[in-house]
Amino acid sequence: MKVLISDNLASVGETILREAGLEVDVRTGLSPEELRAIIADYDGLVIRSATKVTAEIIEAADNLKVVGRAGIGLDNVDVAAASQKGIVVMNAPDGNATTAAEHAVAMMMALTRNVPQATASMKEGKWEKKKFQGREVTGKTMGVVGIGRIGRIFAERAMGLRMKVIAFDPHMPKEQVEKLGAELVSLDELCRRADYISVHVPLTPETKHVLGAEQFALMKPEAMLIDCARGGVVEEKALYEALKNGTIRGAALDVFEVEPTTKENCPLLGLDNFICTPHLGASTAEAQENVAVAIAEQMSNYLLHGTVVNAVNVPSVSADVMAKVGPYVKLAEMIGALHMQIAKGGVEEVVVEFSGDLAQQTTTPITVALLKGLFTPILREAVNYVNAPLIAKERGIRVVESKTGQSDDFLNLMSVRVKTSEGENVLAGTVFGKKEPRLVRFNTFRLEALPEGPMLFVHNNDVPGVIGKLASTIGDAGVNIARMTVGREQDSGRNIILLNTDSLLDRELLKKVKALDNIHDAMVLDLP
Repeated sequence: MKVLISDNLASVGETILREAGLEVDVRTGLSPEELRAIIADYDGLVIRSATKVTAEIIEAADNLKVVGRAGIGLDNVDVAAASQKGIVVMNAPDGNATTAAEHAVAMMMALTRNVPQATASMKEGKWEKKKFQGREVTGKTMGVVGIGRIGRIFAERAMGLRMKVIAFDPHMPKEQVEKLGAELVSLDELCRRADYISVHVPLTPETKHVLGAEQFALMKPEAMLIDCARGGVVEEKALYEALKNGTIRGAALDVFEVEPTTKENCPLLGLDNFICTPHLGASTAEAQENVAVAIAEQMSNYLLHGTVVNAVNVPSVSADVMAKVGPYVKLAEMIGALHMQIAKGGVEEVVVEFSGDLAQQTTTPITVALLKGLFTPILREAVNYVNAPLIAKERGIRVVESKTGQSDDFLNLMSVRVKTSEGENVLAGTVFGKKEPRLVRFNTFRLEALPEGPMLFVHNNDVPGVIGKLASTIGDAGVNIARMTVGREQDSGRNIILLNTDSLLDRELLKKVKALDNIHDAMVLDLP
């Protein structure tokens, strides 16, 4: 079998693949046209961030069985197209966690002590000792936005520097944060109290521009911001104004909304109180070796033995089990993603009940898919079918399975109750025919919805005219409605409406929907 390495990879990765008995070609810097012309010759493709595995590349990949990303991010891979063609997509989500956290610490210290500015000054022949006076971090309050795996490592390092750590993470149980020695607070409180703020969240619809003008206005004039996570989490235009006007003291970014980043597309680079690096968070020798080893071992094990590890689109189960429960694996991932997007507070417990004939099957892969779906909206590529149960354990989430042979309304039914620190939701689904997933219960509402792709969830009064005004508002904004499902709650006078749309509604359109008469709430959903 042949493997193509199309991006720079630590040599140990190539060695592992060759020693496993695979034929390896290393061809970096290929244009999309060049890659498309040769990809049909390969069974495996190893990439980092440079190669773009588009739908066009996948279409030409007649023999490709697996794409391996030596790292975590998969923005450069069309995972949906790969899944459609039966190509496994896997990554190495754990190889650079420590490196990313340590880079944020380095950026914090460099920002605090004016290291880049002082270096540049001395290289110009100056000795400006007073100009670059810094401050101590000991005793200061560090605000961590997102206290998952990397955020926890960073928090531990900050505590080692004798800093007080507060954290904002709406999906992390309070008890888990307190075990780390940190305090869980709201985003507004974090902005008001923190001397430093460090970002450790993936870019999702929920986190995009989560730190903008409103948040900067709450911060201390001496506050400093560090983002070594993902570009777009910080609103760069608002940050520019905050730094320029002295709203906050300084900022350090390793990631940007547009990369490669230049003065032409990022005016932040012209400010003296701003320091930066060109997306170096994972760029250490140790991290590059870790991810190279991980992805080489995973790919060779899959190509030679069929063992799936850290796949983002294929669960690790045998073909015969998958044939029986496959449609419910897909349904479970959808329901999990829906649960997390409607949940308020940190998840504490997940209870899955299988009813009917489904109770007689091997249901572990279904539960794993549910957990993967649950964490995907908040962790993105950091979660897969292998580590999802481990993430649940790390977060102190209790996962319970139960089975019953009876199902009153359906031949098979999967009911999922998710309890959080602020309440609980119950969603239930089934599969019509052989492979048509349907959501049939949304708390106390009965319905028959397809939980897939971009969606709009609306809670409204059950009165004439609501659906018409809703459809007109969305249609006038150029968003097409592909499917509409209405769920009614008996004797309550209220409905829920689930719309499948061709694209996600933006924030302004969502505001217009919420402002319509007889609509109590609305939210945008993005499901697998």
